[in-house]
Amino acid sequence: MSWGERLADAGYAAGWRLVRTLPEPVAAGLFRAGADLAARREGPGARRLRRNLSRVVPQAGAAELDDLVRAGLRSYARYWMEAFRLPSMDLDSVYRRVDAGVTGTEYVDKALADGNGVVFALSHSGNWDAAGVWLVRAYGRFTTVAERLKPESLYDRFVAYRESLGFEVVPATGGERNPAVVLAERLRENGLVCLLADRDLTPSGRTVTFFGAETKMPAGPAYLAARTGAALIPVGCWFTEDGWGVRFHPPLPVAGVRAVPSATQALADVLAADIAAHPEDWHMLQNLWLEDVTS
Repeated sequence: MSWGERLADAGYAAGWRLVRTLPEPVAAGLFRAGADLAARREGPGARRLRRNLSRVVPQAGAAELDDLVRAGLRSYARYWMEAFRLPSMDLDSVYRRVDAGVTGTEYVDKALADGNGVVFALSHSGNWDAAGVWLVRAYGRFTTVAERLKPESLYDRFVAYRESLGFEVVPATGGERNPAVVLAERLRENGLVCLLADRDLTPSGRTVTFFGAETKMPAGPAYLAARTGAALIPVGCWFTEDGWGVRFHPPLPVAGVRAVPSATQALADVLAADIAAHPEDWHMLQNLWLEDVTS
């Protein structure tokens, strides 16, 4: 384990141990101050966020982008503050607060009544862990996939964190079974699968047009729906002033494996509309578009 990996692991361990002991206003103030400092320093992550947001809000001038980046970093900091605090929070209270901002559950109810399971596809927006807490209490346990982080102890911390919230976590690589096989089994049992779908981490991503330029997005959500008959439901997540918003969209049609590319593009279009409605809550601090990745 490198020193950098040791420091990362120690930092996250301290976060989960210490942040939850602070009064919420104190923790919120500290994370907000850290976000504002990051915005002023304009480091690599902040610069990538600015470039990404300039695509989402192309009409924004320099001053508006400054405000968006600061708001985006505050939103990202809020996500991490809540992630560190969630295991010790009253999850029934979290459920009620999320429930106040949920729309579109009729699409989930219909899909489960059809009996083929549901693939939820999300962007890196808002607090998807809080949305997961709501989902567990509203519909039962769901399955998701986790990128295998380094060091292994850090990956184990994230798995333990999400399992403590009631999620089933399958490793993207290095597990006992192919994650696609496990997810397909859950769907054939009329189960729920949640996948982040706005950034591809594999060589098999599909090229889509996203905010007017090409990027790659994972084909997994549409492929699983095509192979199992599960409903493919895009989900939008965002922050409200004192809670969270969650929107379930109508299912996207996936007429067999040959329709995976068009379904992935349709998914990209829905996610883009949600991101455009809440750009400050899209936590994309990495290069995303192909021309940015290769430049």
